[in-house]
Amino acid sequence: MSISALIIDDEQLARDELKYLLGQVGGVEVVAQGTNGIEAVDLIEEHRPDLVFLDVQMPGLDGFAVIQRLMERNRSRTVGGKEAEPLPQIVFSTAYDQYAVRAFDVDAVDYLLKPFDRARVQQAVDRVRSRLAGGHSITTGTGQPAESQVESQLDALLRLLNRPNGASRAPQPAKLIVQAQSRLLLVDQAEICYAAIDEGVIRVVTQTFEGHSKCRTLEELLELLDPAVFWRAHRGFVVNINHIREVVPWFKSSYQLRMNDKRQTEIPVSRAQTKRLRELFNL
Repeated sequence: MSISALIIDDEQLARDELKYLLGQVGGVEVVAQGTNGIEAVDLIEEHRPDLVFLDVQMPGLDGFAVIQRLMERNRSRTVGGKEAEPLPQIVFSTAYDQYAVRAFDVDAVDYLLKPFDRARVQQAVDRVRSRLAGGHSITTGTGQPAESQVESQLDALLRLLNRPNGASRAPQPAKLIVQAQSRLLLVDQAEICYAAIDEGVIRVVTQTFEGHSKCRTLEELLELLDPAVFWRAHRGFVVNINHIREVVPWFKSSYQLRMNDKRQTEIPVSRAQTKRLRELFNL
């Protein structure tokens, strides 16, 4: 069964990369592409796709606002006595997982972290294909119509993301435990220059020493860190923006960050995060 899909992202490179990977995965027909949330709403209503790859951060109307707009239109149709339109499956794409990844655990949706990974795209498509196959029945395991269940789960997602910051996540601790050899050290967040993951081990680096975190993933570590200070510049690195010593122009309009640790470590900025870097430092 071929899946009809839309790709909505304000970055041309991201759209091109995702379309290329979908071509490798196979079984997905990209029927149209859009660059912002307004286009997304119109294209969804025009094409009625099975699946929408929807960027979270877009100018004007972001990905979550797109979902809200679609649901509001469905509710207005119902109030007017018309039949609500079934919502497409939504796979969010984001470069800002530190504030959103946990919310994407809502069962009806998936997310892709930029830069995209072929295996992860395959997994997202497989999940969507499974849900579409299950949606052929009148009800799901909850006893709700499939479309109603998707809508209720998207409602739950929106409630999670619209909570005040204090309610959406636990307060970050002022200190973190870092294991250095046989010692467990309490380290002020402000002292951390960066963290890096390699073969499942997270290395935490300060100006004076380095050790390891007990966290299993960078996403888990980011839940403990101040999102106003710590930024995931690359899939394998989280940096403290206050410890960036220099922004180094690199090839093909990319950048590296030279940190102020002892080694003056150079950390790559992923293509998807280049826009965020320019916003941070007005490049």
